[in-house]
Amino acid sequence: MTSSLSGRPGREYLAIPGPSVMPDAVLQAMHRAAPNIYAGEIVDIAASLVPDLKRVARTDGHVAMYIGNGHAAWEAALANTVQPGDAVLVPATGRFGHGWADMAEGLGAEVQILDFGKRAPWDMDQIAAALRADTGHMIKAVLAVHVDTSTSIRNDIAALRALMDEVGHPALLMADCIASLGCDVFEMDAWGADVMVAGCQKGLMVPPGMCFVFFNDKADAVRRAMPRVSRYWDWSPRANPEEFYMYWNGTAPTHHLYGLRTAMDMIHGEGMKDIWARHETLAKAIWAACEAWGDGGPLELNVADRGDRSCAVTALRLEAPQATALRDWTEQNLGLTLGIGLGMAPPGDPAWHGFFRLGHMGHVNGQMIMGLLGGIEAGLTALDVPHGAGALDAAARVIAAG
Repeated sequence: MTSSLSGRPGREYLAIPGPSVMPDAVLQAMHRAAPNIYAGEIVDIAASLVPDLKRVARTDGHVAMYIGNGHAAWEAALANTVQPGDAVLVPATGRFGHGWADMAEGLGAEVQILDFGKRAPWDMDQIAAALRADTGHMIKAVLAVHVDTSTSIRNDIAALRALMDEVGHPALLMADCIASLGCDVFEMDAWGADVMVAGCQKGLMVPPGMCFVFFNDKADAVRRAMPRVSRYWDWSPRANPEEFYMYWNGTAPTHHLYGLRTAMDMIHGEGMKDIWARHETLAKAIWAACEAWGDGGPLELNVADRGDRSCAVTALRLEAPQATALRDWTEQNLGLTLGIGLGMAPPGDPAWHGFFRLGHMGHVNGQMIMGLLGGIEAGLTALDVPHGAGALDAAARVIAAG
């Protein structure tokens, strides 16, 4: 029977792990006619974004801006630092570690993957053994995903840098912060990352279409030693443009720049430390609810240890096909869209229907998270999925405690 809530008024809620909820102020800033791309305010806006982006990344290094998604940022980072035949080491904890590895292989790199599965973070001893075995220092870069969006595992970038220093390996440490930037704590300079890649559509709260590569002087020295870098991906003119068009190697993403300028104002108006604290509180509220549901039912958090979970995304398990049924029910009846279980099972495998994800990144607050959790509880109840009691109370206590 069709729910009485079908055709409901009110706003729909996209609770997937990117694109995230876009602030009205960002969308309004983008809703304008196209500007002159050769002179005027858009030139000043682009220049103003550079220091503000570096403040979010916590770096005094450099940033190159691109028109593209996270995969574009992967390729840009590799194109400037890795030649065909170079080796890269990839400690993988989900689909996106393997994705970056595949990108490197497509550019001619020799890829060594350390696969740590989908439920636990890196094993530092295995990484140390791989680096120590590379006595000739053939490995030119370690491709490290800070938060794998598919599994919600958060890896320890600072510990990986400490390990590389202890082993004495000169490879670049390259961090994927596409899911985590502006949500989970990340300190590029303090943690010793040489390159970091990010996108605009998650913690930075701008519709998909821009990506960023941050890099330090060590990485830039590697770039200068490269025999060639494609004109489009070359980060040198983008990070040090002599003319405005050189930021983009062509036409600027004008409306994204207006939106990003507003998003940067919002981010720095709140402050990075307060943003991190907000995301941590809301994540803990979600975890508390999920733990309560799981006490008496099949729902299970993908990552057991709270210290290994991202504050931006939560991956969850149910008995197949309950996850798909739940996603369908909340979307059709409540206008609440939950994330698919991306990469958790092979395409076509019935087990795929036993996973889903929650995005809680960027422009989110307590009442939104309580609404998200209430919607899930309604779906579990409507579908007769066994679940423990007190989930909303548990989440409310976390938020009330701040």
